[in-house]
Amino acid sequence: MDLHSAGHRRGVVCAPHFAAAEAGRTVLAEGGNALEAMVAMGAAIAAVYPHMNHLGGDGFWLVREPSGRVCAIMAAGPAGQLAKPELYRDYEIIPPRGPLAALTVPGAVAGWVLALEAAKANGGKLPLEVLLAPATTAARDGYAVTRSQERLTREHIAELKGVPGFAATFLTDDEPPAAGSKLKQNTLAATLSHLAHAGLDDFYRGDVGREIAADLERIGSPVTRQDLERYKATLAEPLRITLPAGTVYNTDAPTQGVVSLMILALFARLGVTEAEGFDHIHGLVEATKRGLRVRDRLVTDPNYLPHSLERVLDDRTITGEVMKIDRNKAARWPLATGAGDTIWMGAADAGGIVVSYIQSLYWEFGSGCVLPATGVLMQNRGASFSLDASALNYLRPGRLPFHTLNPALAVLDDGRIMAYGCMGGDGQPQTQSALFTRYVDFHEPLFEAIDRPRWVLGRTWGAPRTALRLEPRFDGNLVDRLAAAGHDVDVLAEPYSDVMGHAGAAVLRPDGTCEGAHDPRADGGAAGA
Repeated sequence: MDLHSAGHRRGVVCAPHFAAAEAGRTVLAEGGNALEAMVAMGAAIAAVYPHMNHLGGDGFWLVREPSGRVCAIMAAGPAGQLAKPELYRDYEIIPPRGPLAALTVPGAVAGWVLALEAAKANGGKLPLEVLLAPATTAARDGYAVTRSQERLTREHIAELKGVPGFAATFLTDDEPPAAGSKLKQNTLAATLSHLAHAGLDDFYRGDVGREIAADLERIGSPVTRQDLERYKATLAEPLRITLPAGTVYNTDAPTQGVVSLMILALFARLGVTEAEGFDHIHGLVEATKRGLRVRDRLVTDPNYLPHSLERVLDDRTITGEVMKIDRNKAARWPLATGAGDTIWMGAADAGGIVVSYIQSLYWEFGSGCVLPATGVLMQNRGASFSLDASALNYLRPGRLPFHTLNPALAVLDDGRIMAYGCMGGDGQPQTQSALFTRYVDFHEPLFEAIDRPRWVLGRTWGAPRTALRLEPRFDGNLVDRLAAAGHDVDVLAEPYSDVMGHAGAAVLRPDGTCEGAHDPRADGGAAGA
């Protein structure tokens, strides 16, 4: 599987695991469109990259249709009706692992439902059985464990091995499976096979939904059968900003999409003319600080927003925020940051559909709970709720949790349409800004824009402090200048670090050809037909 693929006449896909990219490429080769390819990839990636995502997680889509319309599919599940603060009276925070962490409805599969409705409206004809076949085969016959799955299992085995269903599904003789060894998810394969024939709605309102609810009740999760039956993903208008190069889109609350857009809007006002220097990196880092402060003050369930997030993207607000950026000095940065493991995937077809999609469990392996009747691994997205009644994201039944997830899409004035994104919690908007500015503003080739050294501001797993972490491939003089400007710089050892997340992009060009690229930090690539 190549990391960069261009010149395709039918379409292109990119994903952090080669098997998911191959599933999407096969769909395109069989005449499917980008939406159908993405559903196949979404299922396949759950079967082969389960530490990063699964059917028990959430998902967010940005879809550019042939008509030119850009819409969002919001597939985030709310807190279950039994997820009341009193349930957690013995805890200071919501437990991140175990049944009490599995407190929100899985939304991803409901997002697939809306995606396939849109696919059909745009000429899609492939049966669900074909789209789910790669995932079903990988789960039934086994997949090769990646290095990241082995490493993350080993790092977190103490907190996961006692969680219901985890050891039986993801350990070998009570030990982390070795990279390269084969692991099967037989029960998940049976669930996928059933859904292929019964339809995806069965996940919520049919036999699969009944089994999910029974297992959740059995282990003590606050999500009920009624919660599943009531749930549906929704279509929404995305947030957008107009930049000199075109229009950029991202998802609205409860995601942090506003941060990604705000960073780009602020950076555009700084007038930086050269890539990779101090002005470029410092400017994006300082814009990130402004965006994250706004996020932590405002972003929550859209039903609880004090006002539309569009207000913080208007000219007056952006002008005020950019004036708070010192071009030469780092602002103080005491805030802790959120972590998360996620996958982002992109697809584009020559018919004019471009898809940016992100699917996640939140932390690696989510809650750790694997439901025995269905093989579904439940997310722990509800751990982002607070038990403090005065907090912005206070836990309430039916409330949507805050999401770090945010897919990005750009419609450029030169005719290119670009789906792009990254995994990595608070690092997502930062990597999006690096990729966009390098590729769009400074005209770096697509793969180089992804490959070049990256940075992330914030506290990451196991780190004792909040810092500006840099890959060591940056020029030493630049690192010294960032430190002199007041940035708390921490140069990592790995030249390509997982701390930076896994980025990718799919581009539809004006001549109808497609280009895709994915991150050398991941286990996937790009492929086309």
